[in-house]
Amino acid sequence: MKQKLTTQSLATMGLLIAMIVVLSRVLGIETTFLKISFQFVPEMIMGMLFGPFWTAIGAGIADVIGMAILAKAPYFVGFTINAAIGGALYGWFFYQKEVTLRRAFLVTLLNTLLITLCLTPLWLHVMYQMPLNWAFWSLRLGKAVIFLPVQTFLIYATGRALPYKRLAKRFATR
Repeated sequence: MKQKLTTQSLATMGLLIAMIVVLSRVLGIETTFLKISFQFVPEMIMGMLFGPFWTAIGAGIADVIGMAILAKAPYFVGFTINAAIGGALYGWFFYQKEVTLRRAFLVTLLNTLLITLCLTPLWLHVMYQMPLNWAFWSLRLGKAVIFLPVQTFLIYATGRALPYKRLAKRFATR
């Protein structure tokens, strides 16, 4: 990868990683089978500033750090993969691009379908031999239906509130 991070960029990424850990592990609501958090906001900001590659790395690091210091369940690499994929998606949708309602909806929908409804149930099945029955899916689908518009709006509002062009110049990877 030819992109290099400056010291300022690394410090900013470190702060965003810390925000992801706090929003996910401290302020997030997590049970064995369902997690509700707002970690997607700093992930989206990281995606805007650093692109898919560095955001995937940052989100993966945030997951490992969160598990190391505030574990609520056994560590499983599948969830780190989820974090990296989610980070890459935010970078892909928002790096050097304007935040639009359409992009906010599409990234939320893709994250919901791929991670919330496909990969996470697979990892929970592998970890706990959970049957993938209707009771399990109804809980996940309920969360998806409620959070799709909420997450879309928060991503859009946050993205529109940030002075993107000024930040992009300041934190551009080289």
